[in-house]
Amino acid sequence: MKKVAVILSGCGVYDGSEIHEAVLTLLALARSGATVTCIAPDITQKHVVDHSKGEVMLDEDRNILQEAARISRGEIIPLDQVHAHQFDAFIYVGGYGAAKNLSSFAFDGPAYDVDPATMSLIQSAHEASLPQGFMCIAPVLAACALGIHGVQLTIGNDPATAAAISAKGAQHVECGVGGIVIDADNKVISTPAYMLAENLLEAESGINQLVKSVLQFA
Repeated sequence: MKKVAVILSGCGVYDGSEIHEAVLTLLALARSGATVTCIAPDITQKHVVDHSKGEVMLDEDRNILQEAARISRGEIIPLDQVHAHQFDAFIYVGGYGAAKNLSSFAFDGPAYDVDPATMSLIQSAHEASLPQGFMCIAPVLAACALGIHGVQLTIGNDPATAAAISAKGAQHVECGVGGIVIDADNKVISTPAYMLAENLLEAESGINQLVKSVLQFA
């Protein structure tokens, strides 16, 4: 039975993990029979967004781990307590949290960096030749961490984001909403998910393929 870590960045598309992507990922892994552990940084998220209005709530702070635990039904491990050798594979869920909490991409654009603990985990998993999946905007994490290896990634077809990925040394590959891009040499799989999806069914197609491919490499 494969042990898979799912990395979350909060709860809610505008300031954390995209909930639909997270649940679809967990469902696909459950159907595969994998043992799943949810992981998130135990730090304060960059800001809090009122999802009913799309507005930043200036006077409110929330913890990324505590928010992500809403998705995992309370069972979650702090990211800084995780080591690559504990798992067979890793999957990074999208949502603005990946671009705000796990990296600074949403704020800094092409000059972004990645949270040090997240960067270390991605690089350690790569060094151990463990498969990693990235969906939606999360491929920017892999681009920064693994760009030196020329990793192939997709976020769909957004030119600005693709250019930012390429600026890190990664190779962006255009991909439709239901597809995946497999970099077999680096054991990295990516899919556009809600970078392109307009509904649950469109997101599910690519996520299911990503999960299946990650497990095949594990």
